[in-house]
Amino acid sequence: MEEKIEQSNEVDKKLRQTTEDDLEKEEVDNVGNTLNPDIYDKPDEAEKYKDLLLRTKAEFENYKKRTENEIQSYIKYASENVLKELLPVYDDICRSVESVEKGETKDYENLKQGIEMIKSKFWKVLQEEGITEINSFGQPFNVDTSTAMLQVERENTEPNTVVEVIEKGYKLKDRVIIFEKVIVSK
Repeated sequence: MEEKIEQSNEVDKKLRQTTEDDLEKEEVDNVGNTLNPDIYDKPDEAEKYKDLLLRTKAEFENYKKRTENEIQSYIKYASENVLKELLPVYDDICRSVESVEKGETKDYENLKQGIEMIKSKFWKVLQEEGITEINSFGQPFNVDTSTAMLQVERENTEPNTVVEVIEKGYKLKDRVIIFEKVIVSK
């Protein structure tokens, strides 16, 4: 044990001596920092690199601000394209309501056809944006797309089968955004 302590002390002594020798070889400024004498030989080059560093830093800061502004703008106006598609549908609905209020439309069959056209136009816009309807009627109940509101006894139906859709559900591309509300068989 004493041998190990002696060896440890010798290693410590050698390390201290090596450090002291290294410090004697290098110049030390009045703060205690080690200086490289080559820097004093090339002040113009050091100034050039300092200037390059400052310019690069400024360019990066400008890039960062510009990118943040672009992201904020994108977020602020993200719904612009969808709204451009939906506003004509809204205008069609307004014209239909106005027509009924003024008494111009008395033929309800034509009114129904007009509303069907508006509905079709609206659905087309939604589909172009990636909306799909979840339709699980007659399918096994899936907790990833549906919410069971009630469980009922049904003859000639497999257990846990969707027997009625109370409220439709929708997906945006591959993500469920509105869960379908269903009644499931026992």
